[in-house]
Amino acid sequence: MDSATGDTWLGYECSPSSNDYFGSDHKPIPPRIPLLAAENFSFNAIPRSRNEYHYGNYEIRVQDILHRNCSVVYELASPFDPTLRSMSSELASKIAADLETRLSMTAQRRKRCSWNLTRYIYSQGDDGHDIDPLDKWTIDILVWIGWPEPTTSEADQNDSDSNYDEVPNDYSDRADEIAPSFDSLLLFVAHHVKAYLSERVAAGPLKAEDCRLILPIANEEEGDHYIYRGEYDYYKSFGYTECGMFPLSCSVDRQAVLAHHCIVADIEIAAYEDELDGAVQRLVERTRTIFPNQHNRRFVWGLTTSSRTIHAYIFGPDGIWASTVMDISGAEGRLAFISLLVNWSLCPVDRFGFDPTVRYVLGKTAGDTYLEIDVHETDKDTGLVEKLTYYSKQCVGAAERLFGPHARYFAASNSLESMDKPTFLIKDMWSTLSSDTVDDAREVSFLNVLHAEFGQSSEFGGSFSQFVSTGPVYINRGDTVVVDSTATAFAGLPDISQIRQHGRTMTKWAGKMISAADNPSQVVIAIADAMVALNEAYEKCKILHGNLSDRAIQFQETTDGIKGTLGEFDYASYSGDGTGKVPEILLFQSIRNLERLVEPGARGMRSREHAQAPNTRLDDWESILYVICILGTLGINKMERDAYSNGRGSLPFIKYWDSDEGHSASREKRLHFDSACNLYDVIAIMVVDGPLRHLAEDIHRVLFLHPECQGALVSLEGVDPLVLRDAFEEDIVEELLRVVERHKQLALVTLSTTEATPTTEAEPIAGPSKKRKRKAVPTTTPMMTRSRASRSLPKV
Repeated sequence: MDSATGDTWLGYECSPSSNDYFGSDHKPIPPRIPLLAAENFSFNAIPRSRNEYHYGNYEIRVQDILHRNCSVVYELASPFDPTLRSMSSELASKIAADLETRLSMTAQRRKRCSWNLTRYIYSQGDDGHDIDPLDKWTIDILVWIGWPEPTTSEADQNDSDSNYDEVPNDYSDRADEIAPSFDSLLLFVAHHVKAYLSERVAAGPLKAEDCRLILPIANEEEGDHYIYRGEYDYYKSFGYTECGMFPLSCSVDRQAVLAHHCIVADIEIAAYEDELDGAVQRLVERTRTIFPNQHNRRFVWGLTTSSRTIHAYIFGPDGIWASTVMDISGAEGRLAFISLLVNWSLCPVDRFGFDPTVRYVLGKTAGDTYLEIDVHETDKDTGLVEKLTYYSKQCVGAAERLFGPHARYFAASNSLESMDKPTFLIKDMWSTLSSDTVDDAREVSFLNVLHAEFGQSSEFGGSFSQFVSTGPVYINRGDTVVVDSTATAFAGLPDISQIRQHGRTMTKWAGKMISAADNPSQVVIAIADAMVALNEAYEKCKILHGNLSDRAIQFQETTDGIKGTLGEFDYASYSGDGTGKVPEILLFQSIRNLERLVEPGARGMRSREHAQAPNTRLDDWESILYVICILGTLGINKMERDAYSNGRGSLPFIKYWDSDEGHSASREKRLHFDSACNLYDVIAIMVVDGPLRHLAEDIHRVLFLHPECQGALVSLEGVDPLVLRDAFEEDIVEELLRVVERHKQLALVTLSTTEATPTTEAEPIAGPSKKRKRKAVPTTTPMMTRSRASRSLPKV
């Protein structure tokens, strides 16, 4: 596609001046930045201590979702076109044959001199001039796959240039040797791929934009040496590198990349074979950062390597699949890995896990970058599917987690000229298929009911998201067009736990999400409007939301003030319909929903009566309390969140709410909200002091400290105060509505005062700054008057 900004390759549009993204300069570079940053907070971006591993949605063990020895993994990298398959096989065989020949010649030369002398000769040439780079890369590869022991001949022992320390004798620094050797193997293959495919492109009909080079990425360098991180282990026994896809015209060299968009896979390096499990764990941790930064990524590839073996991994929304072993010390294993790299060079971009219907358009700077997003709409009369393209410069919600629906939110417009003033919100996610019904269809039905009831209302007309369109995502599969789903993307992989369908739902965009507000008063007003509207939806339509989060509430700034809008009804239900479906993201879920996931008879479950009861409005109010606590702790805008992540460290309490075990998360929430004293431990670390903190205190007081059902912990007698609380639902909800209305009025006064006060530059204050005094905790509270011996914390 041609455009005013540049041409297209690999699904990306690159302006002629975007060479900074593909340069081969090897000077030290700053950390990579996303080309299109997400505005909302990412809970998984919270720094954690080195002993904690939070993979994907929740804190889980890698072994629970890792499927080993899947030979089908290689097939998922091969091209669909039979001609390209044949070309790939032919090219891989030629590269492997050349590599074996060069390895044999280098090994013979190695027998006649030490490793240091061999490296010097190959770096300078016999006549003092540079030689073929293929020979330089070959010696690096041989050092890796051969791991020769130091020679013990008498000549070498008497030689001052003996290679006693040239090759890692105790293998303690194998990772330092493997990483550059691995990069050399990538460069060796890329050199042949470029020469071979360039000839085919010149002869036709192969197109340059359908080919690519797989090259190593220079992340951190000091001179010619890589920096390998060792924060997980005292010994420097592992490392990492990365590879990316680049145009066929790119130079065959390590690439210095400032953006995430071209990264294909992370590579974790283990010094020993028995350390591969640790390498997989580190690979999961690093791969988790790809999804929030690559907004067009459907799934991700990864590699682990050691002194002998290479494994390829596919990270899907519900698991990890590992290939069979590629023994790099043997010719057969080397051919298998070369075949994988060549297939990557020729396969369609969706085989990499990229979404061809979401395309980056790179401008002169990162600020000029935007996305083209294809939305497929079905005509109601003809049944024909029409593809419409929308444009977005704002990813207002990134895919924060490695596993799950990978929900992304884009504020978009239908023209390039109006990108700065988007009018639509596009939600892209992988919904689970259940009874041939996807979550998107459920959301559409509830939005239509709400629009029919409140569409003409002067008070609640704009209180709910207005539905525009929905439909699955279609991609090309060879010569056919198919619906994008895990069944088509991972065809042949074993143990696929559930089928997900890739779809997009489009609604009207209000203006901002509460996680991107300018000040806490805007958040308070938006939450108050949303909860009042949700209560009205219950009174008129008996609708319970079931999935309140920071992404469910938007607000718009008009001449009449702030107006909150409520969306995300994909897990909504009608009152009395039973327990409803529990959302996959458990961070904001109520205690009832969390305990509903626990198997009957699970250890530590003292009462199941609360979990077995149907949802009520109190569950939605619980969720909004958790939203307030998390926003108040992490910050309500990007500056505050960045400051927190850079200087505050890990969360002491809230991080435990994000567990894959429903009872583990519910146990923590029961403890934290059992009393005003316990709540103080949560809200004391809030960076957003004032409105959000006071609102959290008042909602907690009404929701958990009702005179007839105080607390949240189950007593030794098995009495659950949350079960008793359901009987007072009407009284509690009425009081909660009065609480949010009161706080809304206070927020309006604060906003009006702020707008009326002229801004002046603050004068510097002389002398040391005063520390904020810690608020005194009441010595007695209604909760503390009861004997704590009558209550106990459920154990896991």
